[in-house]
Amino acid sequence: MLRMHYIKSFKSFVKANVKGLSMQIIKDISEISNTLKNAVVTIGNFDGVHIGHQALFNQVIEKAESIDGTSVVITFEPHPIRVITSNKHFPLITLYEQKVELIGATGVDTLICIPFTREFAATPARTFVKEILCDLIGMKAIVVGQDYSFGREREGDISLLKEMAEPHGFEVIISGWIELESGRISSTEIRNLVRDGRVDEAKKLLGRHYQVRGTVIRGRDRGARLLGFPTANLTLYDELCPKTGVYAVTVEHDNTLYKGVANIGYSPTFQEGQFGVEVHIFDFDKSIYDQPIRLNFVRRLRDEKKFSGPESLAAQISYDIEKAREILSGE
Repeated sequence: MLRMHYIKSFKSFVKANVKGLSMQIIKDISEISNTLKNAVVTIGNFDGVHIGHQALFNQVIEKAESIDGTSVVITFEPHPIRVITSNKHFPLITLYEQKVELIGATGVDTLICIPFTREFAATPARTFVKEILCDLIGMKAIVVGQDYSFGREREGDISLLKEMAEPHGFEVIISGWIELESGRISSTEIRNLVRDGRVDEAKKLLGRHYQVRGTVIRGRDRGARLLGFPTANLTLYDELCPKTGVYAVTVEHDNTLYKGVANIGYSPTFQEGQFGVEVHIFDFDKSIYDQPIRLNFVRRLRDEKKFSGPESLAAQISYDIEKAREILSGE
């Protein structure tokens, strides 16, 4: 069992993203006309692209380099659980765009995204290995976790891969578990941590801060006018939103990183009951309506609560800002 305490930081992801820009993206296997050179493959949904996934990709890259080959990640869109179950609104940690960026940042050569349909789900495991992985992609090695299963009704497993390996000329590499002191890393655990507002703990599993993306929209003009703290109101692209409350965050806009305080919730002081996400960006005075920004959640400061009026709320916000500045001093 492989035990690893930390693999990549968010900053290393940003630096590595320059390399990721060269990653080949194949959006459908029908686009593949020639086999890839000595393809070393891993396959999965990779929701979150957490440090366990990153370690798997590193193994793929290292193996590909050792045989002068191509490192290949195969994933699916939409998430299979939305196709083969009734859970159409299963919340994802990373939507497709961010998942592509994060995989590219690891240095993988090629990403293949297979459109996941009920017809594809019915593909027999042996057919998938022979016709898609071997004949079409040109797989020479596959790197998988210890509990990997695939194909129609999950009929394929490591035993089947090993059985087919020699006749079809590929190697099967079994990756060890990646664990932290808290236990095995999983997308489910990360999802639960984010929902609970434990974003600092989620970072340990993700290798970066949990991020949401959105477009700045016009709010109710209360921040600057009533409270003295202008805020950017967001309409979110993401499906997994942290627990309501106040958070210390970093804000990405136009390739620049800022610091701030974000509020997620229902504005109980003003008794509106309408859910919203808004952020006060420190030392920032630009108009960014209709522009995209990204929020990286560093730490939850407190619950959202009702105050007696704008004055007491403004005093609390001042305290939140002071505390957030202290927390974010190292970011």
